Amino acid sequence: MSGHARIPAEAPVLKRCCARLYESEAARWLLGETFHPGGLALTDRLGVMLGLGAGDQVLDVASGRGASAIFLAERFGCEVVGIDYSAASAEAANAEAAARGLSDRVRFQRGDAESLPFRDRAFRALICECAFCTFPDKVQAAREFARVLDAGGRIGLTDLTRAAELGGQLQSLLAWIACIADAKPVEEYLNYLQEAGFSMKPVEPHAEALRELVQQVRTRLLAAEILQGLGRIDAPELDVGAARTLAKAATQAIERGELGYVLMTGARI
Repeated sequence: MSGHARIPAEAPVLKRCCARLYESEAARWLLGETFHPGGLALTDRLGVMLGLGAGDQVLDVASGRGASAIFLAERFGCEVVGIDYSAASAEAANAEAAARGLSDRVRFQRGDAESLPFRDRAFRALICECAFCTFPDKVQAAREFARVLDAGGRIGLTDLTRAAELGGQLQSLLAWIACIADAKPVEEYLNYLQEAGFSMKPVEPHAEALRELVQQVRTRLLAAEILQGLGRIDAPELDVGAARTLAKAATQAIERGELGYVLMTGARI
């Protein structure tokens, strides 16, 4: 898998749409504070697998509103920089870090995973949770991960995987934003990272975390549909019908083994 994979012509649009959706209150309500399967329990597992400790300089790529970065700083004593495509999410994350008294060890800024605004070898560890699959240029993103990590620096990703071609409902723009449409088989993720200069360890499967999150989303979407019908909520940014169709299709794909969720760790060679 040398060279660049095919990059969608609408890549900038996809990035902007993802950023806008993830900074919305509707997304927070549906997905929870962490926006990824497994929540902070899986973030903790990632930190343990990476051996994070006091003084480690950690980069959180696609950090959202900062839940994972703040958790890692509190749990492991490390220093974390979070980067997210959404300036609003980065601003909200900085406000939360300040409220928790962590501004000296945790900060956030806007940036693009495919062009990280940091010097070479700036970090000792990097995490990216349920986001690598949404980056249009995964080859470039993997190269950027390697560039900003010191030799021997550790990388940890959790992400959605696919084992087969998916139906049309799971190829839509909404599906892309939901981390589904451009998910890859785990072997492809490993190839991206290995070709960028990482030595990868065996992956851990966590399909149960994905199943639980999708079930949570389906339950909340049903509640949203009822409340909208009663005129109790007004959320024009949330197409409940389309989202319910997508969530049902995702559940069926998980049960068939076509969608999964994995934890991947490795080190910069």
